[in-house]
Amino acid sequence: MPNTEKLFRIVLIEPEIPQNTGNIGRTCVGTNCELHIVGKMGFEINDTNLKRAGLDYWPHLTWYRHETFEDWWKHVEDPSRIWLFTTKTQRTYFEPQYQSGDWFVFGKETKGLDPEFLQKHPQQTVTIPMIGEGARSLNLATSVAIAAYEGLRQVRFTLR
Repeated sequence: MPNTEKLFRIVLIEPEIPQNTGNIGRTCVGTNCELHIVGKMGFEINDTNLKRAGLDYWPHLTWYRHETFEDWWKHVEDPSRIWLFTTKTQRTYFEPQYQSGDWFVFGKETKGLDPEFLQKHPQQTVTIPMIGEGARSLNLATSVAIAAYEGLRQVRFTLR
C-alpha cells in the first residue's frame, strides 16, 4: 500500500518556465512530495510545455496554488522548518537535519528568492555548492531534485 503522507513540501515562488515546473511536478510524484506554487507565474497550468515536461504524472501530483506569498505563509506551521535554497549563503544544503514535512523553498529562475525574505530567516538559508569555474547556479528543476533526494536520504525513507 503506498504511503499517502507527503514527505516534503516543495515551494516554487513565482516560477517562470513551464518545463521546469513540469519536471518538478514529476520529481514530486517520484519522491512523494507536495508541490506549492506561489504568486505570479510566467505560464498557465494548462500550458502544453508544462504537461509535456510532466508527462502523465501531473494527475498523480498533490499540488496547491497560492495566489500570494501571504496566502502560502498562512500554511507554514513552523517557520523553523522552512529551508530557503539560494546562492546568497555559505551554508550548504548538506548541513540541516531535514524532517518529514519540511518546506523546501525555491525562488523564480531569473532572480531567486527575495533578499528581504532571506534576511528575515538567515538560519534557514542553504545553498547547493558550485565548484565549477564560472558556475553560478543550477537549473531550478535540477536543484529541486537534489534537495528532495537529500531529504529523502536523510530521513531514510523506505522505498517499496
